[in-house]
Formats: sequence, C-alpha cells, structure tokens
Amino acid sequence: MYPSIDKVLNIIPSKYQLVYVVAKRSHQMKETKHFQMTEKEYKNKKNIGRALEEIAENLIHIEE
Repeated sequence: MYPSIDKVLNIIPSKYQLVYVVAKRSHQMKETKHFQMTEKEYKNKKNIGRALEEIAENLIHIEE
C-alpha cells in the first residue's frame, strides 16, 4: 500500500531525513486535519502512509 521506497528515496535521498519528514507531516495531519489531497485520492488510511504518498506525489518539498 505504501509508495515504493525507491521512488521516495529519489525525492528525499537520506532515509533518516525521510523518517523525520514523514513523522513530522504525519503529526501535522493529526493536529490540523489538513491534507494535500482529497480523501478518495489516498490509498492509505493512516497518516504515515498518507505522508509517504504526499512525498511520492511531490506535494512535500524539502529546503536544505
């Protein structure tokens, strides 16, 4: 159900940074109930999977 790890690591090259970003975005979703896609567009029901989907769809950008 989750996006391919290879696809996500092409967007965020460090697996440690990926974990941090996914955890932070998941927490934001829980607190604010703000989602970047409609409910039907998500394949996952949990916020962690949804955060990974948003990264895979290039909806989340990392500034270095």
